[in-house]
Amino acid sequence: MKIIIPMAGMGKRMRPHTLTIPKPLIPIAGKPIVQRLVEEIAVVANQKIDEIAFIIGAFGEEVENNLKEIANNIGAKPTIYYQNEALGTGHAIYCAEQSLNGKIIVAFADTLFKADFKLDDKFDGSIWVNKVKDSSAFGVVKVDNKNIITDFIEKPTEFISDLAIIGIYYFKQGEQLRQELKYILDNDIVVNGEYQLTDALESMKNNGLKLTVGKVHEWLDCGNKNATVYANQRILKYHKKEKLISDSAIIKNSIIIPPCYIGENAKIENSVIGPYLSVGENSTIKNSLIKNSIIQQSSVVENLNIKNSMIGSYTEFKGITSEVSIGDYATIGK
Repeated sequence: MKIIIPMAGMGKRMRPHTLTIPKPLIPIAGKPIVQRLVEEIAVVANQKIDEIAFIIGAFGEEVENNLKEIANNIGAKPTIYYQNEALGTGHAIYCAEQSLNGKIIVAFADTLFKADFKLDDKFDGSIWVNKVKDSSAFGVVKVDNKNIITDFIEKPTEFISDLAIIGIYYFKQGEQLRQELKYILDNDIVVNGEYQLTDALESMKNNGLKLTVGKVHEWLDCGNKNATVYANQRILKYHKKEKLISDSAIIKNSIIIPPCYIGENAKIENSVIGPYLSVGENSTIKNSLIKNSIIQQSSVVENLNIKNSMIGSYTEFKGITSEVSIGDYATIGK
């Protein structure tokens, strides 16, 4: 089994947090988004992951090493591919052409989920979906009475289906996807100037391949600040029975309302924090009331009363407010 992860996007909706780090490496409850994605996929796949192929931009050696470590940690071979132009989802996946063989899962890296189904090889593949109340903002699928996909519809203006595609796909034979993507690129089949994965899926369906749906319990789209803070809340809730507070954390005259993640060598003084706060390693919180937020590593915050906020790494923030989104290497207040 291989996992193919396109993640070359700029993450513009997550700025300023993505000015110094790719969005999939932003930590949620102490782990990068992409690491949590990989770990959840491994549970659903229920088989050994042999390779993880990351499709990235010019992110630099440090990012590549971090991604390789994520793969190595689950016993998989890491492979790095590059998408140098933003030419659509189909083009991004085809950049990993050499890895598109055998059983593969394609997963876009700003998606987290919770599910308890297992892969079913009675079909040629599965599209992972989540039921939504309003499908007009999503790509959706229609299925027959055997759960076989009959139609793909992009952002329907009237109700057709409530099964929204979450951005994770399983293919029993990656070669079939590779062939369809190659055809799209070779014949310059584009939508708004981009090569789309949806066109390959439609062609596979029309050529007789049986694609079913994998229904997840919860879909967490880490596309912007609010969504990422909410995802942090949900992940902490799912993992609240795990050890979330590092033994090396220093907590003085403070109240911790669980669940909270507190990283190595973090310091909490004269504060009330939580629930649903993640504090990165080497960060310090003093004289503050903070909940439902993310503070990344090596930052210092004092005299704050905030919620629903994100504060980047290597940041100093001293003041009083109610909600903030501050990137890395910022200094605010005296």
